[in-house]
Amino acid sequence: MSAQFGSSSSLSSKRSDERSEARKPDDQEAFYTSCRAAYLTVFRSSLDNITDRGQLGLVLQRAGRNPSNRTLSRYWTAKTKEMNFDDFCAIVKKEKPAAKAELLKAFRKLDPANKGYILHDDFTRIFTTRGEKMSAEEVSAVLRLADVNSGGRLDYNKFCNKFFSTCDQCAKDAAEKLETNIRAKRQQFGSQIETSPERSTSPRNQRFNDGDTTPRKVESKSPRPSSARNYKGTASAVISMGPLKVSRHMEPSDLQDWPCARSRGCFFLEENGILSHHYRLQLTQKSTVYLTIKPLNLSRAEGKSSPWMCVDTALYVLKDSDGRGDPQVVSFTELRHKESYVWKGELGAGSYTLLPFTTGCRLRKNKKPITKEARLVYRDVSEDLQLTPDFRSALSDVFDMVDLDGSGFLSLEEYNFFELRSSGEKCDDDAWEVCKENFETKKNELTRKGFLDLNLMEANDREGDPSDLWVTLQSMGYNKALEMTEACPFVIDVYAEKSKPKLKAVSLESSSRLLQKLLCRSVLLKGDAKPMDGCEQVVVYTYKNDTRITSVIENKFDKKIVVQVNNDQSKNSVSSRGMSVFAVEVPGKSTSVSQHVMAVNEKLEWLYHCVHNVLP
Repeated sequence: MSAQFGSSSSLSSKRSDERSEARKPDDQEAFYTSCRAAYLTVFRSSLDNITDRGQLGLVLQRAGRNPSNRTLSRYWTAKTKEMNFDDFCAIVKKEKPAAKAELLKAFRKLDPANKGYILHDDFTRIFTTRGEKMSAEEVSAVLRLADVNSGGRLDYNKFCNKFFSTCDQCAKDAAEKLETNIRAKRQQFGSQIETSPERSTSPRNQRFNDGDTTPRKVESKSPRPSSARNYKGTASAVISMGPLKVSRHMEPSDLQDWPCARSRGCFFLEENGILSHHYRLQLTQKSTVYLTIKPLNLSRAEGKSSPWMCVDTALYVLKDSDGRGDPQVVSFTELRHKESYVWKGELGAGSYTLLPFTTGCRLRKNKKPITKEARLVYRDVSEDLQLTPDFRSALSDVFDMVDLDGSGFLSLEEYNFFELRSSGEKCDDDAWEVCKENFETKKNELTRKGFLDLNLMEANDREGDPSDLWVTLQSMGYNKALEMTEACPFVIDVYAEKSKPKLKAVSLESSSRLLQKLLCRSVLLKGDAKPMDGCEQVVVYTYKNDTRITSVIENKFDKKIVVQVNNDQSKNSVSSRGMSVFAVEVPGKSTSVSQHVMAVNEKLEWLYHCVHNVLP
């Protein structure tokens, strides 16, 4: 029920900067306490992880949030396996709490005569067919509430009062339960945890102060500075890299005569990695093949490129192993020509999987604060809602990203990639027929104008509230300034000399685990191996090509190790980890990618100076 009305806003009174600053620690403490209280209504301990989308929706509701399906899909993607308490707190911070005024406003839209009630038949019809549809069981549960229903009518004022009073009582009960558990823990183990001078308000430290009464050892900090600690083993690598040179071009002279298949796609930056479209390539006979992948320039200004054109791309060609383990790497686009990464070679007849890849060195979270939120809609002189020019431009770019075949129209299959990304749901054939009846289409495909009008309709459905529009934009990689900072569109071309290739996007998902395995195998085969001094059971492999350096750690021990990686002495370089010093956990008898490193400015020389240390 709560998800029916989407995100809502709450009013907060203005305070002076000094007063806000003075109250900040207490507010933070109260925030994390309320988050723990909500979390513990669903889980035994804040150390337990959220393992499915339903749990995420439930625990957010317990925290007083009102997540729509589209909002949940932004945080819980197709490849999300679990979330921890810290992830939950971050989401609660972003999502505004439910507001009674917004819920009443939504109900009154369904009661233009202002009678104060909705007929049960109307309620059932509307809430099971429109917007974020409720199940028959959910509708029945609402209509069975005796104190808000009478004579086949739902008194929505009473329902709203009951809904929010129940939420308040649940929050109060959760807080009391948490306090009871803390008191019991204090009585059992003493009050040292509560009075420790090192106690922090961060959620990572507070996770040990909830209802989980399992005693744990407290790790003491080393009295020596980190630079003086003894490492079990160490290995260093220093590589000087020159400015990027133009690679020998592999393009065949008669390439324009070769049959070609093209498809667009996109990398999307997620909290837990990068996902992209995956492709199926089919060749009817053995042929010389020329592959290219490069960022897709969507700039309409002459002589100006899109800001993501510097993002590195690659394409792995895999052959299925007939169910006998992971697919085998046939080739990958190792050489670079201008903005394209290319490969030329022979492929036999059959079906192949194409996996796009980017290191993450240049596609990463943008921490620049947004000073002003872009406006998405406005009312014209006739008080009709219109899309702002900037929003129309952003939507037009989204249309081009989703238009995988570049035809200028969206098929149902292409549109469903957009729907899965933005809402987590597909548009079925019946819904597509309704879409075609209401918005401009040509040959059963949605036009650009139809796509813009569809988003305008969504704005009208929310009476100008841009909350859901922002969810869509952010899922497509935009920030609140309408800049695409967390996505990189790309285009793939497959040329085959003797066979007409068929290229089809088959999914939109993360392939990080498989790609990590493939990268590790490749680097172990091609890279320089260096056993660690004092710890030869740990080997660091370093591989370089013209544009990047990749390091892989092999752990031959039975138990896991933690390796500190230090790039402080590197120059004009950027790591895929986003930090100059970080730690990598490597399970026993396994390999892990340590990092990818690239030049910040490719026109200048750059230095890779990396030290790997096994921590004690």
